[in-house]
Amino acid sequence: MTLEEIKKTINEGGRVYWHHEGYPVIKDGLGRFLICCIQNQSCWGLTWTDGVTMNEKEENFYIG
Repeated sequence: MTLEEIKKTINEGGRVYWHHEGYPVIKDGLGRFLICCIQNQSCWGLTWTDGVTMNEKEENFYIG
């Protein structure tokens, strides 16, 4: 999925995951898109600080 597809899906109330359901992509209260690890409660940015370059490969994201 592209960055825009991920953002659109989440903004419309859909769910997006990275690799498997243990890594949901969320939008936090500040409007940041984050990849979260359910197992250890950690999160990291969907993109680098430029807001454009994704931290992970597009092909590893899917709608759940």
